[in-house]
This record gives sequence, structure tokens and C-alpha cells, in this order.
Amino acid sequence: MEVSLALLADCANISREGKLNIMGIFDRINAQSIPVVHPQMQLIMTLEADRAEADREHKIEVELIDSDGAKLFAIGGHIQFGPPPPGERVKVNHIIQLNNVQFNRFGVHEFKILLNNEVRRSVPLHIVEARKESPAQQ
Repeated sequence: MEVSLALLADCANISREGKLNIMGIFDRINAQSIPVVHPQMQLIMTLEADRAEADREHKIEVELIDSDGAKLFAIGGHIQFGPPPPGERVKVNHIIQLNNVQFNRFGVHEFKILLNNEVRRSVPLHIVEARKESPAQQ
């Protein structure tokens, strides 16, 4: 099983036809000061499995790790894939809505995606100190 796509965006949805629509992909948040709260973001993933991995339950977990290595939160659950067509892999798009996430440090944070307790993908998010304009620049 693998995570073939993982990113952060402002908005995403999956159409009735199974198309993944993504708007506002980003990997950094500019902040004047810390702590900063990001009102809404979505973690988008495409999970792929082969026939041997289908029809059984798999554990999925997402952890947010800050720039010092501390775990800010973890979200977990289980997923099960149906069998793919012969000779193909099954693909499942998944969107996790994250609201009002607070960041207490500048630096690189990571969303770690674990499948069956093994990190399969990591999505970096840079929390960057925005330069304050001096009165001459305003």
C-alpha cells in the first residue's frame, strides 16, 4: 500500500465521477507572530493498494509534528479497499478537513501519514515569520 499523492490545499472535493479537484495548494504560512491559527486547510491524499491488500482493514493515521519534533495532534481510523480490476491497483482519494490549527513555533512542521503504523509519506508545512514593513515602506 502506498500514498501516491499528499499535499495541503485551501479547498478540495471529489466529484461524482471520482475526479479529485484541488484549489490553493500551499506549503507555507506567513505569520506576523506566534502563535498563529490557520482557519482552514485540507490534507489531500491518494492511497493505492494492490489485490493482495484489498478486502482487509488497514490502519491509517495522520500526525502533525512541529519544528521541535513534538506531536501536536494525531487523527486515526481504518480503511478497507475493494478489489481492483484484474492487473490494476485500486486508488482511493481522501480529504481531511483541518480547522483552526494552531502553530506555536516558526519552522518546518510535518504531516506524517502512517499506514499500518509505518510512515508512508510526509507533507512539510513551513511556518515563516513575515517581515514587518517599516514606516518608510508603507
